Amino acid sequence: MNILSIDHVQLTMPAGQESKARAFYGDVLGFSEVKKPEALQARGGVWFESGAVKIHLGVEDDFLPAKKAHPALVVSDLNSLMGSLKSNGFNVTEDHNIPGVERAFSNDPFGNRIEFIQNYLG
Repeated sequence: MNILSIDHVQLTMPAGQESKARAFYGDVLGFSEVKKPEALQARGGVWFESGAVKIHLGVEDDFLPAKKAHPALVVSDLNSLMGSLKSNGFNVTEDHNIPGVERAFSNDPFGNRIEFIQNYLG
């Protein structure tokens, strides 16, 4: 048995905040919303895809944001994305701690940490 790939990343969010998720993941990051299966719709949350990358946001009653655990998303234009995040009111932290890696961190509207990587220069 071999692990072949990751199907999706699950993040959590507070109840009733789907519009904030759509604004961040859809409008700012450019993901497309995917309809959840009917059997799961009553749970709340929202699912997104961009190519093979899938992020599911599920509602958690006692929500606490993921401050350390995070998805790392490979992007084509890190500088443009950082500008878009900043212009939409999100803090961005560039990180140059790994030689040859261009990356930055931000948080979604719920405080979940997201890493963005443009490419590996080494």
